[in-house]
Amino acid sequence: MIGAQALVASLAGAGVDVCFMNPGTSEMHFVSALDSVPAMCGVLALFEGVATGAADGYARMAGRPAAVLLHLGPGLANGLANLHNARRARTPVVVIVGAHATGHVRYDAPLQSDIESLARTVSGWVHTSGTTRDLAQDAMRAVAAARAGQIATLVLPADVSWSDGGALAPARPHAPPSVVDHGQVTVTARLLAAGPAAMLLLGGTALTERGLRAASRISAATGVRLLAETFPARMERGAGVPGVERLAYLAELAEAQLAGLDHLILAGARSPVSFFAYPGRASDLAPGPVTVLAEPDQDVEAALDALADEVAAGVPPVLTPAAPPPPAEPGPLTAISLANTVAASLPEHAVVADEANTSGFALPMALAAAPRHTLLTLTGGSIGQGLPVATGAAIAAPDRPVVSLEADGSALYTIQALWTQAREQLDVTTVLINNAAYAILRMELARTLADQVGPAGERASRMLDLSGPTPDFTAISTGLGVPATRVTTVGELDQALRLAYAEPGPHLIEAIVPPVVPPPSGTAW
Repeated sequence: MIGAQALVASLAGAGVDVCFMNPGTSEMHFVSALDSVPAMCGVLALFEGVATGAADGYARMAGRPAAVLLHLGPGLANGLANLHNARRARTPVVVIVGAHATGHVRYDAPLQSDIESLARTVSGWVHTSGTTRDLAQDAMRAVAAARAGQIATLVLPADVSWSDGGALAPARPHAPPSVVDHGQVTVTARLLAAGPAAMLLLGGTALTERGLRAASRISAATGVRLLAETFPARMERGAGVPGVERLAYLAELAEAQLAGLDHLILAGARSPVSFFAYPGRASDLAPGPVTVLAEPDQDVEAALDALADEVAAGVPPVLTPAAPPPPAEPGPLTAISLANTVAASLPEHAVVADEANTSGFALPMALAAAPRHTLLTLTGGSIGQGLPVATGAAIAAPDRPVVSLEADGSALYTIQALWTQAREQLDVTTVLINNAAYAILRMELARTLADQVGPAGERASRMLDLSGPTPDFTAISTGLGVPATRVTTVGELDQALRLAYAEPGPHLIEAIVPPVVPPPSGTAW
């Protein structure tokens, strides 16, 4: 068989059986191989950032690697932003980047570039395949690297793909995460004697149901406070699981959450830092000594279980009762009434992809006691993640409704994801929150003190405004094949949500809300 056939068949045999792609000439033999390897599902995206973001969303929900196929260095460059988010989420993604045939490189054709250098900005493993004979083995090395929680990039020269001599390669054994030494559990148990002056900061796999239940038992028995990382890759929430507040995005609010601590204990999370530097403010948010119970690449769930068994034997977790908020008061939509309306109508076991940004400040509180759901957030801060992640999540979990809560400015980065949702007939309901502004940047203008010389003038304000003309998202959505409606009131949003959930396939609801700048004091944002 040719190299491409061996590659595609070996990936599918290793369980990497979905490939999101935006291919070009150098990848045509990979595309052709889809017909001879029906076990591999190809999903087309109109932009590389959609393909990489969808691979991220798929792998977060499936718990195994997704593949993404990109066209040469420029194609990889177009997909880097969402690979950055995937790297921060520790998502297992195998990136296959087509390259010029080896004999063509010396001619410095227009699309020639240093693919490996680009790939290393987001990848933990990078390799250019040199021979058709070794291609499938190289792919299995990439899959093994991805399973360790990183981006693995395999550069595929066109002649290596089209040449004969390929052979199937078996999957490599998957090494489970390392177990935390019991001595570290014992050390942590002693620190918990500080009670409310100690805090467990949870991240990664600490935010599964198993991890949250163990953390809740620990908190119930010792009084230690619990907090989740600001932007979790995946977090279980809602009725029936322990509720945990997230670390605030704004540094001053995060400092208030962390105030009064003697011990900060990390379970799958990084030590907290400010998202940006601000004049006169510290970047390190840790209030004192930091102890690591478990690193993100370790078995965090087992470490929390062991700690719970040591300090909370026989103590049950505190579960969130089912108490969704009542429907919001009738009237025009606001960020708060939008959040309450989404929570009141949320289907059971939904997947919620949240890139609502400033307009989503009320969502964590509103959804806290809503029906059980899985939350996916903007892990790396590079906007344009929400629509693609929702797309990939819907392919990974076709039996679960997906709700995409999307800010207007962020949506414009990867709006092409709607076309893929329409083509694949995915059950994704997008609530596109249109405030006709880059509201988060208006807030940051003040927070960085860049407006100290006076209020933002006409020229500066124009750079943070999405009006004149205001994008018509219902028209854009309809043009990409997704039925859409515009709502301005609580009643209209509630009705549109319930209709969308009841009908198969994707829907978009453009919700008109006023901008929120800055978020109210004391909120998660």
